[in-house]
Amino acid sequence: QVQLVESGGGLVQAGGSLRLSCAASGDSITKYQVGWFYQAPGKQRELVAEITSGGWTTYVNSVKGRFTISRDYGKNAVNLHMNYLKTEDTAIYYCAAQVSDTGRYDNWGQGTQVTVST
Repeated sequence: QVQLVESGGGLVQAGGSLRLSCAASGDSITKYQVGWFYQAPGKQRELVAEITSGGWTTYVNSVKGRFTISRDYGKNAVNLHMNYLKTEDTAIYYCAAQVSDTGRYDNWGQGTQVTVST
């Protein structure tokens, strides 16, 4: 079964950039639709961006033009490039894959903290 591990989080000033990586082991991540989610303190987990196995991408309106989701085939990973970060982007970021045929995200990483300061 595929296992997902996020990395790349940290502390950054507003206006800065970070690149998050979701590295897969145990299977090829290219087979699956993958999403990046964020969960701010006291709030529900929300979808930020997702990429299908065919490469189609979608984004939540609040990150359009600032975030880019992409596949790194050489590293068996899915990255989330985050530019022009805002304080409201502060959250724990999770990646997840739709492994079963249910159409649900059912395989999750442990999350990585992103903190954007003023």
